[in-house]
Amino acid sequence: MPWVLIIIIAIAILFLAMSIKIVRQSEVFLIERLGKFHKAASAGLTIIIPFVDHVRSVVSLKQQTLDIAPQKVITRDNVTITINTVVFYKIIDPKKAVYEVQNLKKGIEYLSVTSIRDLIGKMDLDSTFSSRDSLNDKLKSILDEASSPWGCSIDRVEIQDITLPPDIQDAMEKQMNAERNKRAAILQAEGERQAAVLKAQGEKDAAILHADANRESQIRRATGEAEAIRRVAEAKADEVKLVYGAMMKAHPSDKLVQLKSLETLGKVADGKGNKVFIPFEATKSLASLGAMKEVIKDDEAGDAQVDNSTPSKPSDTDNDN
Repeated sequence: MPWVLIIIIAIAILFLAMSIKIVRQSEVFLIERLGKFHKAASAGLTIIIPFVDHVRSVVSLKQQTLDIAPQKVITRDNVTITINTVVFYKIIDPKKAVYEVQNLKKGIEYLSVTSIRDLIGKMDLDSTFSSRDSLNDKLKSILDEASSPWGCSIDRVEIQDITLPPDIQDAMEKQMNAERNKRAAILQAEGERQAAVLKAQGEKDAAILHADANRESQIRRATGEAEAIRRVAEAKADEVKLVYGAMMKAHPSDKLVQLKSLETLGKVADGKGNKVFIPFEATKSLASLGAMKEVIKDDEAGDAQVDNSTPSKPSDTDNDN
């Protein structure tokens, strides 16, 4: 009897252990009852009926990665390249991921390979390198749409590496070197041209500034000379005014004025210049002096004639004799 009780207790403990299932975080248990889908158990404690319920699959809800094996594809310009791709996906419907596809990873892998070959076959070799981002976006869109019935969401598709055949790689390196040398030559020529333009512009600006400086200097020099002449003239005018004022206050006679003119004329004649400028008033004085000289000469000649024509009268003494 005790042995039977022990067996019953052991069976009860075993039955209880088989009934209790603990689902971890980010996981889902797909439970079948008598071979038919019963429920999807989320994280926490789940009770099932032993020998009736069965955990068909444990599905992870975490983001997962799928590394696609390197694939050889042919571009539109008939170049064979090798592409390595990585797919990031997440299961959003565990029931579909288990019951709608035999093997989810294999399905995503085959879809990736066919999509890559289709897209690369429509592109040139240069486009595969320059349009890698757009190629990733197109692959993501195609895979996401194709895997949606499987309860899967494609988050990202990344092309890891593109490998070229050795001969194509060598030709591309030579082309890049030639292009790089061409750009260097163009940049050097452009730099020399810009330097020549800047130098010519600088020389032009310097010449313009130099001409402006000379013009400004000449204008200022001429302005200074004109100002000096004006001031000298004003000083001379003031001096003449003072002299004239002093003479007017002295009330000079005409003879005194003529005499001063003759003195000034004598000083002018003593100069070393070949030309002598005589004031108009001085010529008047000279003419007056000439006239006076002629008058004096006429008077002297008249007196001499009078003396010669008058006979001498006999003296009384002579008469007496």
